[in-house]
This record gives sequence, C-alpha cells and structure tokens, in this order.
Amino acid sequence: MISKQSWADAQLLWAYHQMHHEPRACSVAIRLGSHDLGVADTTVDLYKRGMMPLIAFTGAPSPTTRERMPRGEAVHYRERALELGVPSSAVLVELNARNTGENISFSKALLEEVGADVLSVLLVSKPYEERRAFATAYKLWPDIEIVCASTPMTLNDYIQSIGGAQLVVDMLVGALQRLLRYPDQGFMTRQVVPATVVEAYGRLCRAGFTSRLMADNS
Repeated sequence: MISKQSWADAQLLWAYHQMHHEPRACSVAIRLGSHDLGVADTTVDLYKRGMMPLIAFTGAPSPTTRERMPRGEAVHYRERALELGVPSSAVLVELNARNTGENISFSKALLEEVGADVLSVLLVSKPYEERRAFATAYKLWPDIEIVCASTPMTLNDYIQSIGGAQLVVDMLVGALQRLLRYPDQGFMTRQVVPATVVEAYGRLCRAGFTSRLMADNS
C-alpha cells in the first residue's frame, strides 16, 4: 500500500516526466522501445491522423521484454502496425538499440541511410519517459524539431496496465535520477527540475522506491 504522501509525490513525478506537447505533423515518428506492445497502437493512431508519413520502430531484445517480444521490440511493433493497416513502405525497423541514446542515434543513422528528409521528429514513448527521450534526442540531434507523444493516460491507469504500483513508482524515480545525473555524463541536455520535484524524488527514495536507481558510481 502506497502512503498518501508517496502517492502525491508519484503524481508530481508523473506530470513532470511528460512534456505536454500537442502532437503535430512531423517528418517521421520514432517509436522508442517498450515492454508495452499496445503503445504501438498510439503510433499507428498518430499515423492515421496524418501526423507523419514514416515510422521508425527501434529496439533490440532486452531482458525486460524478451519473454513478451522474443524477436525484438521493433519487430513486434512493426507487425502490430501492419496488422492495424499501416503499409509496409511506411515502416522502418532498427533492430540493435538497447538504450534511449542508441534508439535515437541508430534511428537517425537509418533515416540518413534511406535518404529521408527529416526536419522534425515525433518521439513516441511511454508517458514517464517523454522528458528523458526529449533531452536525449535534443543532445544527439540538436538541429531537429522534437515533439513528444505518448498514450494519454493517468498514473492510476498506467499502474493498472502494468499491474503493480511499486514497480511503476520505482520507474518514475529511476527516470528522474537519470534526468538529474545524465547531463553531467554528456548523455542528454539538462532539464529544469523544479525544487518540488526534487523534494518529491528524495521522499520517494527514502520511502523505498529504489529498485530502478543506478548505483552511485554509475
């Protein structure tokens, strides 16, 4: 059972991690890796709304997704998109990325390889990874307009879809730690993190939501 304070803190982190962009037409959508195949539906919905002419699905098999997506996240995403009516000519697949930085850099290289004219990118991710994806993409691709999107849902809805509040809050905390730490390591641009968010993060750490934290020397 999550305490009232921890729930309020988790809600604060949930809202902060989202960029709250209004989806708009872009040159291409890059769908980042995820354990949730249903999120591919969001990318397809955006495609059918005319938000982009081309989709790049990215993601290799990983320990957290191998059981559900044994052939790799990007392959399963592509198959889902084709099932939902997206033509194969509108879908690219990047099969090797194992983290957010590689999702961006490998997709960028693939798009250059096929000669795509990219002026803007619609990044589609899990709700709590929007800001991390944005900060990483802006670091690696600073001359491109970046727009973030995810499946619209509340924190409670997301917990219900994943099946465990502890795990979801742990992921929110881990994502915030990386936003605080990775800019110094050159992995992403620095984001303004309000003091209220930092304080909520600290309380959640002290409350034991720490399974997704990196070690101090990481």
